[in-house]
This record gives sequence, structure tokens and C-alpha cells, in this order.
Amino acid sequence: MMANWYWKVFLAVPGGSYSSYLQWMISAWGWTVSVAVCSMMVALPLGSVIGIAQSLNLRLLNAISQSWIELFRNIPLILQVFLWYQVMPVLIPSLQRVPNFALIVAALGLYTSARIAVQVFSGIRALPHGQKSAGLALGLSTAQCYWYVVMPMAYRIILPALTTEMMSIIKNSSVAFAVSIGELTMFAMQAQEETGHGVEIYLAVTALYTVSAFSVNRLMRFIEQRTQIPGSVSQNTRGVVGATH
Repeated sequence: MMANWYWKVFLAVPGGSYSSYLQWMISAWGWTVSVAVCSMMVALPLGSVIGIAQSLNLRLLNAISQSWIELFRNIPLILQVFLWYQVMPVLIPSLQRVPNFALIVAALGLYTSARIAVQVFSGIRALPHGQKSAGLALGLSTAQCYWYVVMPMAYRIILPALTTEMMSIIKNSSVAFAVSIGELTMFAMQAQEETGHGVEIYLAVTALYTVSAFSVNRLMRFIEQRTQIPGSVSQNTRGVVGATH
């Protein structure tokens, strides 16, 4: 069967602005990585804020944060993409001038922020209550206590869960094809139609997704090892936080 595979298809000229299907695929890979990175830049800080709000003993903030989590986590991602692409520009006309790339980043970023918020909240709850109390006793404000005491430890606890989210966001970036972003999935669909060599095309695209996810996994593992505090609570709660995913 391997003898019938035609890997030279990647050297063929597809026309347009690309000199080969290989160049087109590498460009599509760049779009995939760009969507994933930009979406995570939206999701991580936003999810952290929502997770912190969920942990505070304030009913209004608890209600807002819980509503945010339930809204974005329970609506299918592909539907959220179409809402941003089809509905939001009608409700907010100024969004009609926003590039499709920004819309997909908004959709994927907000969706992932709800998932990260749950992880952040779990990480905060896993900390001994005395750490926050000690910070407050030293004269720190609540904001300073979270910034200097709570969140540095909470992030260490949830690093394994954040690794999963970062790997997932690479896979979820494939929904960008729905709004004509030229990422890997769109490349695979178009290239296999043009060449008729779907096996080779999809195997190559699968390999690039695997490389991307594995690279994220290794990077996060390195960060985890560098930031781990011996004997800290993070070593004992990895399974607990991972189970909340």
C-alpha cells in the first residue's frame, strides 16, 4: 500500500501565491499556531480573573463568574464561532470591520477562558486557607494577597491542567476553517480536493498537529519543573485538579 502513496504531491504547484503544497501547508500551520497562541493570550488572563471572582465571598461576583462559566462552557464551540461571525456583526455593526482572525480568536478565547476559570478556582481552593489569612494578617490588601501569595501557588498547582487546555486549544483552532481562516484543517480539505491524495495530506496535517501538541506538552513540563517548590501543595494536588477537568 505504501508503494501507492505519492509524497511528491507536496512539491506540486497549487497555483495562487504558493509555490508548492508544502509551502501552503507550512503557512497553514503558522495560522493554526497564531490562532492558538492569540486565543490563549485572551483566555488565560480572562479566565484567571473569572476564577478569582468565583473564589471571593461576594455574591454578585460569584453570580457573574458562574454565569460566565456556564454560558461559554456549555455552548458548542462551533456555534460560538458562527455567533461571532454571523450574529454579533449584526447586533454590533462596528464588528463588520473586524477581521475574521480577530473574531475566531474572540470565540476560542472566551470559550477557553471559561474552562481555565474552573481550573484557577480549583487551584485556589486547593491552597491551605491559612496562606491567604497570613497575607491579610501581614497587612496586605485582598488584591495584593492574591497577587503575591495566592496566585503564584495556584498557578503551580494547575500547571498540569493548563497544559491540557493549551494542547486542546491547538486542536480546537481547527474550527477556524468555518470562517475561512487558512489553517491546517482548511488546507487539508482544499488540498485533498485538488490533488486527490487525501491520505498523504491528512497524514501530514495530523503529524503537524501532533508536533504542535507535543511541543506544548514539553514546554509546559519544563516550566512545571522549573517552578515547582519541593514539598509544596502542588505536588500533592495534581490529581485533584486534573480530576476537575
